[in-house]
Amino acid sequence: MSSHTRSITRLGRTAVAVLAGALALSACQSVSPSASTGSTDSVDDGTTITMWTRSSTSTFSQTLVDAYNASHKNKVKLTVFPADSYQQKVGTAAGARQLPDVLASDVVYAPNYAAKGGVFLDITDRVNQLPFKAALAPSHMKAATHDGRIFAVPHDLDLSALFYNKVLFTRAGLDPNKPPTTLAEVAADAKKISALGGGVGGYFFGGACPGCQLFTSWPMIWASGGTVLNAQGTASTIDNPTAAKVYGLLRQMYDDGSVPVSAKNESGPTWGQAFADGRIGIEPMGATALQGLKEGPGLQVGVAPIPGLTGGTSSFVGGDVLGIGADSKHVAEAWNFISWTLSEQAQVQVVAKSKNVTVRSDLIDNTYAKQDPRLGVFNRLPGIGQTPISVNFGQTFNDPDGPWTEAVIDAVFGKGDVETILQQHNSSITQSLSTSG
Repeated sequence: MSSHTRSITRLGRTAVAVLAGALALSACQSVSPSASTGSTDSVDDGTTITMWTRSSTSTFSQTLVDAYNASHKNKVKLTVFPADSYQQKVGTAAGARQLPDVLASDVVYAPNYAAKGGVFLDITDRVNQLPFKAALAPSHMKAATHDGRIFAVPHDLDLSALFYNKVLFTRAGLDPNKPPTTLAEVAADAKKISALGGGVGGYFFGGACPGCQLFTSWPMIWASGGTVLNAQGTASTIDNPTAAKVYGLLRQMYDDGSVPVSAKNESGPTWGQAFADGRIGIEPMGATALQGLKEGPGLQVGVAPIPGLTGGTSSFVGGDVLGIGADSKHVAEAWNFISWTLSEQAQVQVVAKSKNVTVRSDLIDNTYAKQDPRLGVFNRLPGIGQTPISVNFGQTFNDPDGPWTEAVIDAVFGKGDVETILQQHNSSITQSLSTSG
């Protein structure tokens, strides 16, 4: 998630500009011949291959890399870059033809990379040979496909879900086995929990983190029957009564003290820390957060789908895709690693065992999901969630200087009518979506 500090704000502007320029340059260059050979070779011959990932996905990626390195002749050397500067790094490397053998990318950037070229190799023939291709997370596959060609596969499914602390539910007189099923119930439960005092908050969000806000609030809109983008990803539809009610409710919870005041300036890096410390009752977060939460006397984690205003459920199907870098000299070896990460061995004994979500629908009823009902909840979310597809997603929604940031801050923390505020900002969001970076 992007920081809202001054230094990171400058970086956000630079990253978008560098990425756009680099991809434009690389799109004009010839693509490596290995992109069009139609080869499906997979080689494990002791080669060291390079891989890049962003810090937010590093724990997940490292777990897979360690398991692969322990069981294969090939070795993967993983390099982790700060999430806030990752897109700048990828853009610069694409322009200089210095990308790694294997590249992980936030799924929301996949349509841009696939459309403009120069970042991922075309792996269509390789993917088509996978016997479980049809079971791969459809939203990620759609995001990584352009003009019928496939450029990446699902890597990490980070689905937004409602996390709640059963300990605080019990202390507040709420049933710890009955999470809220409407946003009205979320607000009511949060108010009871915040009344406990002692530094306890009922609900939390990253108020200055544009990515955090869309990741957790858009599912509320979808679950309520509303939309945020048109089907082509070229126009904003956030100026609707449903969205206004959702952000009006978030504003209400902040104004009545159910949300700690620190939420207003939370820019992302520590947005889940208070929940992990047992000081927040309810917070929507990514499913991968479960792996890092340490439960104890003050924290017992329950999870549920994110509800809508009066019912319904949805999820933002985020996370990362994984592809072969356009400059790789070890394509067959890179594919050996990537295809292994999708295997049943990796998806069950590494991914599911580590309390993460499998990217294959044919493996959702694995032994670890049966042992932990929370994984069962997560595994059902891809079927009810959405991944917004837009070539200009990053410059519009993730850039701290982008139009979405100002819109959501005004809607949640402003003083005017929420629907009017969204209407005022909608045209600038649409302009960004329809304008080349």
